[in-house]
Amino acid sequence: MSQLDKIALRRDLLTKRRALSIEEWQQKSLAICDRLQAWSLFTEANTVLAYFSFRQEPNLELLFSTPKRWGFPRCEQASLIWHWWQPGETLFKGKYGIQEPLIDAPLVEPSEVDLILVPTVACDRQGYRLGYGGGFYDRLLSSPQWSQIPTIGIVYDFAYLPQLPIEPWDIRLDYICTETIIERSDR
Repeated sequence: MSQLDKIALRRDLLTKRRALSIEEWQQKSLAICDRLQAWSLFTEANTVLAYFSFRQEPNLELLFSTPKRWGFPRCEQASLIWHWWQPGETLFKGKYGIQEPLIDAPLVEPSEVDLILVPTVACDRQGYRLGYGGGFYDRLLSSPQWSQIPTIGIVYDFAYLPQLPIEPWDIRLDYICTETIIERSDR
């Protein structure tokens, strides 16, 4: 698959995602949250890195009130900087229009993290993901201090595909969660 095909696939899947009604989006998000709350790796995790839903990504907001320490990213140049955040704390819209913790919120150290919930446009059975094309998560997960932390791609069933085009710098995720399954990626 060429780079143009990858761009077309991303566009098509984002169009399909935007076409979800509010009710469908909420139902699918709730089903994903239910799956995660019943999954041992999530229930045993003390510190979880997550994301704030953007452009009808699965909304994980229902999880944020569970008794865990939560970290959320702030985009700074080409990197994700992780900060502690709890419900009720102030957020702001970053340069991409995504909610982010304040710049002076305390930083999360990789050694404190038990699990990373990774937003995706699409995932495949091998654990590769299609994001928005900025490479933020691939750069993060390729660094030694982050590479050993379990990752789970959060994706809708319709965007969980048999195979995606991959680049040499793409990093596999360990697990995939949709509204109907959680499974280990085929490595």
